[in-house]
Amino acid sequence: MKWLRAAWSWFMSPSMRFGWGAIFAVGGVAGIIFWGGFNTFMEHTNTLGFCISCHEMRDTVYQEYKQSVHYQNPSGVRAICADCHVPKDWTAKLVRKIKASNELYHKIAGTIDTPEKFEAKRLELAENVWAEMKSNDSRECRNCHSYDAMHFEKQRPRSAEKMRVAFEEGKTCIECHKFIAHKRPAGYEDDDR
Repeated sequence: MKWLRAAWSWFMSPSMRFGWGAIFAVGGVAGIIFWGGFNTFMEHTNTLGFCISCHEMRDTVYQEYKQSVHYQNPSGVRAICADCHVPKDWTAKLVRKIKASNELYHKIAGTIDTPEKFEAKRLELAENVWAEMKSNDSRECRNCHSYDAMHFEKQRPRSAEKMRVAFEEGKTCIECHKFIAHKRPAGYEDDDR
């Protein structure tokens, strides 16, 4: 019984009004609410509606994406912006979201707020994405595509040949598929194929 009194005393201290128990309970509830809100907002920023909510995306890259195989295809599977640009792993996703704060700065600063400004920076923006994808072995592509799951015999002969070579050489997706969803930036020189 002595241990029960000691536990109760600790639970109710530093005062009878607000003990450690109450502090932990309130802190726990506040933590759960914060985490739920934070995670919900993170997931909201991965929706197609959020991605195209600014005219810079809606009027440029979204229009290109709608013409791509990732938007409409025979299998009816649609990949949205986040599928290609945001990692699934939570830690990597958080890092990507932190990096995206730079994009918000440029939105506010008006760096790409007109089609002309966007086109002037398109190559630089694309090269940043390509470098990131190459450094992580096209992680986002591999959420849906893998060499192991490819049925080379059902691909066109030239495609199957190129994919087998890429597999053997350990190439990453972005090395050959830079323009799968977006148009070629002006000034891009095709020196890496």
